[in-house]
Amino acid sequence: MNSAEIPRATYHHGDLRTALVSAAEGLLASGATLSLRAVAKAAGVSHAAPYHHFANLDALLAAVATRGFHDLAADMEAAHPGVDTAARLVGHCTAYVAFALARPAAFRLMFSPLLQHKADHPALQAAADGSFEVLRKAAHAHVAEGADELALAGWSLAHGLASLAIDGALSTAPVPMPSAQDLAALLASRLLENLPTGRAGSAGGG
Repeated sequence: MNSAEIPRATYHHGDLRTALVSAAEGLLASGATLSLRAVAKAAGVSHAAPYHHFANLDALLAAVATRGFHDLAADMEAAHPGVDTAARLVGHCTAYVAFALARPAAFRLMFSPLLQHKADHPALQAAADGSFEVLRKAAHAHVAEGADELALAGWSLAHGLASLAIDGALSTAPVPMPSAQDLAALLASRLLENLPTGRAGSAGGG
């Protein structure tokens, strides 16, 4: 090997795709300009390697966002696996905000105008729908009527708060502020106050 030649990483086929997605998210998080060439360099592979999995940069960005939605759904599901339906909804909203704080670059990409046409990327559309379905299932377990509206309200609350938090707006609020996650729990609990569940014991719904 020429002494000036940079060693290339070697991956199994599926591992290369995963490595490229991880490299792309890492570059996004660092604020670096993103291109397939830059992602290939970050992953330690040839400039041509990304094209084995992604036709263009949009396809790679869609894959990053798809993984983000899958991870968001998993985080929400894990936040409160118990049977108390109100606590489950509060946990989902809190986990939503926590995800945004932990991975702001991925979160911004997931809802970026660059990927507004999710129908162009079926896997991305399915992952986005799946993350919302976590909230929707919890809402349907909690109330007999207006469950979809409750899910939308919870999503709007969590997403708006997450966006404010990662943009630093909460730190300049003119009133004392708890942490973003504590505020998410408080506001979600307030949202659920006095809601008629219409279930035979909301603590056992689901």
